Amino acid sequence: MCGIHLIWGKDANPEAIEAMVADSYHRGPDQQDVFSPWPGLWIGVNRLKILHPGPDADQPFWAPDGNSLLIWNGEIYNFLELKKLLSQMGVEFLTESDTEVLLHYLRFFGLDALKNLEGMFSLIYVNLVDQSVVVARDRTGEKPLYFSQTPDTFALSSETRGLARLTHAELEVHQIEPYFYLRSPIPEKTFFRGIRPWKPGRFSKISQHSTFRWDTLPDPEPPRNPPSQESFIDSLRQAVLRQFHADVPHGVMLSGGADSSLLYSLWYKETGIPLPAYTIEVEKKYRKKYADATFAKQLVRQVPAEHQLVEVTQQVFLDRWEDYLQSVDQPIGDSAGFLTWLIGLKAKNQVKVLASGAGADELWGGYQRHQAFYQYLKYPDLWGRIAPTLANLPFGRTWKKFMQGIDSDPRVTFMNFAALQNPPKELLEDYLRIFDTNLSPYKQALDFDRKVYLVQDVLKVQDNALMAHGIEGRSPYLDSSMISMWRSVEDQKSLLGKPWIKQGLEDLNLSWISSRRKFGFGLPLPEWLSENGPFAQRVFSSLREFAPIAEKEGSTELADFCKNPEKQVNAHFLTLYNLFLLAEWMKLHRA
Repeated sequence: MCGIHLIWGKDANPEAIEAMVADSYHRGPDQQDVFSPWPGLWIGVNRLKILHPGPDADQPFWAPDGNSLLIWNGEIYNFLELKKLLSQMGVEFLTESDTEVLLHYLRFFGLDALKNLEGMFSLIYVNLVDQSVVVARDRTGEKPLYFSQTPDTFALSSETRGLARLTHAELEVHQIEPYFYLRSPIPEKTFFRGIRPWKPGRFSKISQHSTFRWDTLPDPEPPRNPPSQESFIDSLRQAVLRQFHADVPHGVMLSGGADSSLLYSLWYKETGIPLPAYTIEVEKKYRKKYADATFAKQLVRQVPAEHQLVEVTQQVFLDRWEDYLQSVDQPIGDSAGFLTWLIGLKAKNQVKVLASGAGADELWGGYQRHQAFYQYLKYPDLWGRIAPTLANLPFGRTWKKFMQGIDSDPRVTFMNFAALQNPPKELLEDYLRIFDTNLSPYKQALDFDRKVYLVQDVLKVQDNALMAHGIEGRSPYLDSSMISMWRSVEDQKSLLGKPWIKQGLEDLNLSWISSRRKFGFGLPLPEWLSENGPFAQRVFSSLREFAPIAEKEGSTELADFCKNPEKQVNAHFLTLYNLFLLAEWMKLHRA
């Protein structure tokens, strides 16, 4: 994993590219470099050494003839297969790195090479002969990439902060309201004006910095045989073995839940090698409800690991908050970001790679909103008729949210279930076009979560929080073989409640984990906020300070959250934390 950067046009100069590289030092503390392939183009790289950590795999990585070079961020998991093909073509290799394989594969196969890459990547391939640049990002969006384009300058970077400095970008206050409802900016936007994410699966060959055309990577080939429980576990096992491979120490984030427990158990069953495993542990009085550490400790008694607990308390939070905030590239409404950052802080002196269960919930129907939407789809017309009446029954917030979320359009219904509050209809237009109408309504919802929530929240949080400490995050559930299998599943029952993951645990004598109630990974927010201690006071004070901006740029509802945060604790503790993070991040970047 690395940081990659490009400036092409009027603003390209050594000082500017060096500043971008410096802003991303944490992404690649092992090696940095800048280079100008031709006048008006500068590239820069931060390298985190994972495969072949020696200096002969440093970047930019040059072709032997000196006609092309590569900088990139990620891992190619099928690089040995590609290397074998290239060797048969007469290519001689000087390193054991996937970087060298990727460079030669692009040299010989051009843009067609991209469709055969299995892994996570964002890349910049420079051809000095025709003075063109190929830019590409993996289909799933595991590796971040952002860009800014004006008639004079085109710039790319793995993070937004360097681009914001380069372009003197103002904060994009129009994204406050989308964030309030859906935890992140509108897709293809950021909190910096004029800076956009490079869409997952997109690539382009650029010959002039001022104009280029998008292309999209085709979907991977479906598996030869129909998906099944057996093929799911076999594919996941192979993904684990591929993605846990590194030339540096690696470990796992172990929540004690189904997803990470299955990954680690498959690894240990195949190899017998215990790995460092990191679990968040809350204060004793909260552990009955927030039981990750309890379950993880029980797991490692059955499946040995070098288990380490990472304590989080209100004081730990407050002591570490400023450091965490400084590391946040883009605010994402998810307290898992802080916890992942805390794990990275603990792990950084022991490992350089951490695997997680990211992607399992989004693809295999693990969230409560998936269950609710599945029930809605059974009788959508009936629910539509009776929901207005049933919404007033005193059955609690979950019941009320379900009933108030029902709409005649299934896509709107799912968006309401996914949002923290029902978004206004005019905001939804930016999201409804993302749904793939070629899929069944239920699978459309999972596909939406894969394209939006997974990319903008889960993967962004993981990349940001771990890379702050120079650690690469990996997600075996997002292996290309797993995505290909998921695409070919038609039986909705296999896509609801993660049945194949749970059966895999039961087959490993871990049924006590498979039957564990789903519990999100996050801070004990309702308890901390309702106790009105130092954490709550910090949050409430920050929100009241943010209230004038919220009132000017957002809805009346949003402003009321900030003016009277104490009134929202019981029902909207998630929103209060999200707004607190946004308020503090915007204050930092306004300074």
